Amino acid sequence: MQNLAPDKTQNSFFNVLKAKVDLYFLVNKLERTGEHKLYLKSGIQVLAGVVLYFVLVFVNPPVWISVFLAVLLGFDLAVLGFNVMHEGGHQSFSKHNWLNSIAAYFLNALGGNTHFWKVKHNVNHHTFTNIEGIDSDIDVEPFMRLHPNQPKHAAHRYQYIYWFVLYGVSYMAWVFYDDFVKYFSRKIVANMAPKSLSLKEQLVFWTTKVLYVFVYIGLPIIMIGWLKAIVGFVIVTFVTGLFISIVFQLAHVVEITDFPTESKIEKEWAVHQIGTTSNFGTSSKLLFWLLGGLNFQVEHHLFPRVSHIHYPQISKLVKETCIEFNVAYHEYTSMAKAFVSHLIYLRKMGLSN
Repeated sequence: MQNLAPDKTQNSFFNVLKAKVDLYFLVNKLERTGEHKLYLKSGIQVLAGVVLYFVLVFVNPPVWISVFLAVLLGFDLAVLGFNVMHEGGHQSFSKHNWLNSIAAYFLNALGGNTHFWKVKHNVNHHTFTNIEGIDSDIDVEPFMRLHPNQPKHAAHRYQYIYWFVLYGVSYMAWVFYDDFVKYFSRKIVANMAPKSLSLKEQLVFWTTKVLYVFVYIGLPIIMIGWLKAIVGFVIVTFVTGLFISIVFQLAHVVEITDFPTESKIEKEWAVHQIGTTSNFGTSSKLLFWLLGGLNFQVEHHLFPRVSHIHYPQISKLVKETCIEFNVAYHEYTSMAKAFVSHLIYLRKMGLSN
């Protein structure tokens, strides 16, 4: 792939901002990672998932209770992804590398593959945000059109309606299709050259995929029967996919964010990140707790290796620096407003040329 990255010698905005953030950590004598605050929260979320799974598989409550618990489990798995796996993947969970690795490999326990994710997310998405053909997070063709450079199909005019189904099945498609395409093609994204996978990563891939099928499908079939097990699995994965997709779409695919039409970054990297990213509902402590600070997406893109527990304070410095440099800072006051904007944008992309 040709070098499309921005010229980092012209990072005047980010240099000023970084100096302020560095001073914040120095003066307050803080670690940039999550440490004990994140350990406690993650422990609660992991325990909730274990309890929900145990009750569903080994207690086998009445159908209506099981459906409710399956929805909660799907929701909790997404929350674990936001708070544990995502932080570990960015090495912001802990100052200890071994704890970051364990946290990152939670994705494998949830059915995905952290090795593929780190390249796809940390490199492609975090560098080339909202650039068509490189940021694979906006590449869901031909099912949806999320960028002006993508071709429009007749079905796209209804994408603001059928998004619900696509987002819901996205997680199952990720686990059982996308990862295998990456594994056999040796390509994380289409425009990358094939890369060999180490023996260790191949063993991890197959071992965790088999264990996932056994834990989430095989064992439940043995304990509660195939019908309840399959229906429960579909509910859990649908809720997980729906929740994950909505959260990440609200951060980038809304009306106020930029969608560069050139296939390279023409602005300073940090300014590009701010332009293509939006926050939402940052005043909600509950939302912040559940989403692992991903509603502070601007701060996350600027400082991905800083734990989300610091984002509320860092956001003040980002806003201050944006004013100094006359850079637009994108934010919706609530998740609901961001969601409405996302649907409006989907409709616009489905109708416009």
